[in-house]
Amino acid sequence: MRVLAAMSGGVDSSVAAALMEREGHEVTGVTLKLWQGPDGEAPTHGCCTVSDSEDARRVAARLDIPYYVFDYTDDFAEAVVDPFVNDYRRGRTPNPCVECNRSIKFSILLEEAARLDCDLLVTGHYARVTREEGRWKLRRGVDQDKDQSYVLHMLGQDELSRTKFPVGEITKTRTRQIAAELGLRNANKRDSYEICFVRGDYRSFVTHAAPDTLRPGPIVDTSRNVLGEHRGVANFTVGQRRGLGVSVGEPRYVVELDPHTSTVVIGSARELATESIEVEGVSWVSGAPPAGSHCEVQIRAHGEPVGAKLGSYKAESDRWTVTFTDPERGAAPGQAAVFYRDDEVLGGGTITRLVR
Repeated sequence: MRVLAAMSGGVDSSVAAALMEREGHEVTGVTLKLWQGPDGEAPTHGCCTVSDSEDARRVAARLDIPYYVFDYTDDFAEAVVDPFVNDYRRGRTPNPCVECNRSIKFSILLEEAARLDCDLLVTGHYARVTREEGRWKLRRGVDQDKDQSYVLHMLGQDELSRTKFPVGEITKTRTRQIAAELGLRNANKRDSYEICFVRGDYRSFVTHAAPDTLRPGPIVDTSRNVLGEHRGVANFTVGQRRGLGVSVGEPRYVVELDPHTSTVVIGSARELATESIEVEGVSWVSGAPPAGSHCEVQIRAHGEPVGAKLGSYKAESDRWTVTFTDPERGAAPGQAAVFYRDDEVLGGGTITRLVR
């Protein structure tokens, strides 16, 4: 079988390629060049640095497989970076890794796999693909601490039929052991959790890219009493507790952002709690909504899933209503809401509205 292996330079994707080569497949390695700074400088952190590409090239040489770098920086800027900035303009909390997987990595890599006459795309994600009762299913990785199924929820039947996640079947510890056994230079390379195109904190990046987000405005309580002033809504996210710039003697959280009036609304933990959410752009792994309404929903990449119930679908706005079993304090517009039953991913979309 001909396999295209996405290689980021990290240990996970390197071992994924190695496992497929070990199984006797004809493997080709590829790295996507996705980001360079506004002045053309290469990123110095995250998963897209020059050293990462060099690590991937060296691993490919060690495995004796062909290796290519494809430049998709323009596509990445348009599909991931620009929406990231615009979401903060709208008072949202985006997850750029979700959008990167949706619009760049799997879309482009599957196209490249077809162009190179490869049968399968392989990545280093900690997730699993199974075939049951004539349908492809996406499941959590064996290593629950490293599970990445949350950021893959948009994959459907066609994508899953052409994709494999070899390290999703093993633990991270075992992945590093295999890399060491193979003599790979990145066996002990640390994991990257940073946003690849953000140097420093995201607020500085956003305000530099969009100075209009620095428009000052009031900080108010839920009764709209003015408590202070801020320098721009991009400096805040719903659920934020620290760095509010006001003190009322007890913990307060950002419960709402209004970018149109540049207003930050803060409230108590009780006022932050959300009964239900509206989720837009939902895609279902099976191609159709699941039978039954009960599920678990995960609203942060490394958060715990919580009990929920799928409610009505509003076709005119392409939104689903999701009601939490217990009030939830971690939801914010712009986050991905991903639906599970046990370890199976049902699908997911983007939170667009909180209902309190």
